[in-house]
Amino acid sequence: METVNTRSFARAGFLGNPSDGYFGKTISFAFNEFWVDLRLTESSRLRFVPGEVDDATFESPEQLVRDLRLYGYYGGIRILKAVTKRFYEYCVQHGIRLPSRNFTAEYKINIPRLVGLSGSSAICSAMLKALMRFYEVCIPLEDTPTICLEAEREELGIACGLQDRVIQMYGGVVFMDFERELVESTGHGRYVRIDPAKLPNVYVAYDPNRAEESGKAHRKVKNRFQQNDASVVSAMKEFAAIAQSGYDALEAGRLDELPRLVNANFDLRDRIFNVAAENRRMVMTARSSGASAKFAGSGGAIVGTYEDDAQFAALERALAGIGCRTIRPVIATVADETANLSAGTGWRNS
Repeated sequence: METVNTRSFARAGFLGNPSDGYFGKTISFAFNEFWVDLRLTESSRLRFVPGEVDDATFESPEQLVRDLRLYGYYGGIRILKAVTKRFYEYCVQHGIRLPSRNFTAEYKINIPRLVGLSGSSAICSAMLKALMRFYEVCIPLEDTPTICLEAEREELGIACGLQDRVIQMYGGVVFMDFERELVESTGHGRYVRIDPAKLPNVYVAYDPNRAEESGKAHRKVKNRFQQNDASVVSAMKEFAAIAQSGYDALEAGRLDELPRLVNANFDLRDRIFNVAAENRRMVMTARSSGASAKFAGSGGAIVGTYEDDAQFAALERALAGIGCRTIRPVIATVADETANLSAGTGWRNS
């Protein structure tokens, strides 16, 4: 009986557009402190096993109502089904004949929920990796994030873009250029790997109590962008320019330019989005220690740079004072996914 194990890591958006649905540019990295493990085991029928985000047991009616408001009526299983559908359709469209066998899909997730570290897309990308391995199908890497995007956006109506799915399929650190003509003609952008060793000292911090649905932050601004609102269109070009400047600085080793770009990235976002006071407080508290800070996603988590151990200690103390947890992320590559599973830190450890 064949069994396939895959893993996808949490991600942080380091610089650039707040979402890649604006034909902009961004830099993101995957980090290995948080992940989704997914297992496909050959079985007589297709079966999807509920995971942690498919809660059916609650402590009280209040908890039920809170969870439904935050997470909706459906959890991870809908993502597994949607990815399977899109994978199957991709194979049919490209004349790929699948072996005649079924699977049971299970997943485990320890990514903090709804704080902008891309838990749902990690489930999605881990499932696509597993399907490709289980059925021995080779799909061009640049096309895989698009399949994940279509599964979530077209099948499930989730407001999302390519960025998260790109970094979780590619791993490491990636500069992404979503130039409109390229995306509309090919379905994908231009993705360039960056050597993780070129990054400055970076941190990620999150508030475990700040859960909110990420799509809400983007819908209003996205509507304004589609209506050619001059201020939003201009801002998106500025976000892209920040990412390009960051990429150029990283490649040239000009790390001293990064803190200014990180701060400018958030300040621009704060001008065009309705940033919640609690989320803004995270950024400003981090900056009070001397570190730079911006959102890692849509709110609930931040990312930035720090100078040395002393500044990191001050940063950690300041953020702990408002209930946030701070880590020094270890950049996760595709090789780390295989190594961690082989070492028994995933399913074999359960």
